[in-house]
Amino acid sequence: MKFRAFALTLALSVATSCAVKIPFKQVKRSNSLQRRSGNGAVSVTRPSSSISNSRILAASSEDGDGIDLTTVHDLIYIANVTVGSTVYPVQLDTGSSDLWIKGDTTPLPSSNQTSTTYNLTYGIGWAYGHVSYASAEFAGINVPSQAFLDVSAASNPALSYGADGILGLGFTSLSTIDALVNRSGSSTGRSFLFNLFQDNPSEPNFIAFLLQRSTDPNDDIQGSFSLGETEPSYASVLNTTAISTWPVNSPSRWNVLLDSIIVGQTTVSLTTDVANAPSNKAVALLDSGTSYTYAPTDIVQAIYGGVDGAKYDSSLGQWVVPCAAEIDMAIQIGDEVFPIHPLDVSPTSLSDPNTCVGSFVPQSVSVGAGEFDWLIGDNVLRSIYSVYDFGDFDSSGNMGNPYIKLLSIVDPNEASAEFASIRGGTAKTNITYNASNSSSASPSTVTLSAHLEDTLNKVGQYFPAMLAIMALNAVVLILLCVIGIVFLVQRRRRASASIKRRSNPGRLSPMPMNPLDSSYIPPTHVYQPVSMALTDDTFVPPSPAFRKDLESNKLAPRPMSVA
Repeated sequence: MKFRAFALTLALSVATSCAVKIPFKQVKRSNSLQRRSGNGAVSVTRPSSSISNSRILAASSEDGDGIDLTTVHDLIYIANVTVGSTVYPVQLDTGSSDLWIKGDTTPLPSSNQTSTTYNLTYGIGWAYGHVSYASAEFAGINVPSQAFLDVSAASNPALSYGADGILGLGFTSLSTIDALVNRSGSSTGRSFLFNLFQDNPSEPNFIAFLLQRSTDPNDDIQGSFSLGETEPSYASVLNTTAISTWPVNSPSRWNVLLDSIIVGQTTVSLTTDVANAPSNKAVALLDSGTSYTYAPTDIVQAIYGGVDGAKYDSSLGQWVVPCAAEIDMAIQIGDEVFPIHPLDVSPTSLSDPNTCVGSFVPQSVSVGAGEFDWLIGDNVLRSIYSVYDFGDFDSSGNMGNPYIKLLSIVDPNEASAEFASIRGGTAKTNITYNASNSSSASPSTVTLSAHLEDTLNKVGQYFPAMLAIMALNAVVLILLCVIGIVFLVQRRRRASASIKRRSNPGRLSPMPMNPLDSSYIPPTHVYQPVSMALTDDTFVPPSPAFRKDLESNKLAPRPMSVA
């Protein structure tokens, strides 16, 4: 397959709105790639040990001294941005917030370079250069003065795919450049999207991603990125429930709460190490700049451990899975279940097309320590149409709380058919997933059979008539009771009137009494009540603490009641 430096065509129509769509491609390399070192960690290299305070922006480990491209599965998404007077292809990354460019020369044409230098360290790779300013244009929208890093030295996978840098699509609060500029008392270091939306406050503050898949392994994969509008085929995403970020207020990353994962018919419960997050959920970062998903070891074990022939390869730091083994799984966020295409759960290895690897990597996320548990990459996001809304501006120019909207674009039965056509085997049908309750207050859904539903409908239809008949029966019963009571009363009166009374009722004569001998005194007896309850006053169990002190001839303190 031919390697293209970048694939970008600007799709714009002449209009006053800034809502635009940008087509882009997922680019693959044809040459073989170096395998990972064997410790399962993602290595990072810095240009110099003297460069400190590096901000890590993706899953990372600081061990090792080489860049390993297999960790990104050789797949990234790029689009064009104009900086100064030159167009540069850049990787689109929701997991970071800075813009950096490595051009043919430094400083870049038509830019203002400052004396501030910095090294941006990512989970895979780094970029070192000067903080600079230039006019910028993206999707036909201009930002008069945008802060960016004019890179003079870099080692980053994005450069290997024909990109000249990275465009971070995260929040300004995550921006290293903004933090550097703020030290000088200036607010001109805001992220590119912040400036873009601020200059166009009447437009919707959201971006949308469609990361499409190709069933032909030799084709580049088309996708689209839009600002302020959605793909017509997926416009219903705007009607879905908004998913809050975590935290809800002033987040620094596109984090969401993940409720569970579903593998086949098994629902896998989740936990979190993030402070104040619900204990039965996991905090996940949605990152379009990462090809794989990094998850806790026990979760990845639940995904691949039950597959016949699957095994963990410590030299790769990943699971190796038989290519013909279809894994049906989904993730649940809120009340929605999102199936993941099985081709993305076990993609083919770049070094061996007859081998497939697990795209869920059992590796803890060291970046942003304590901020999230999972890093969800493109292997999951390709199955979802995603909208990232930064929140609307109020009358004072402040943004509201951000949120995310997601729309599933994978039919699990069709995905199974596609998997079988490429990997072999028989396609599955009637694939369903058992969702868990997203909260204790969530109602349960009960599915009724057609017969039972028809019966209940009939009962509901005739219930008023049945209720009326029951009420009439009750009235008749009350009347009968009243008549019976009246009849009994009258009968008793007649019987009482027929009894003859004595004319001489007689008299009562006193009976002689035998007085007791006055000298006899009965024995005194005091009535003692008996209680079955053991109380402090009725029973004291034997206790060493309750004893008589023989020396002082005094009782020791009484123990507490055991009742």
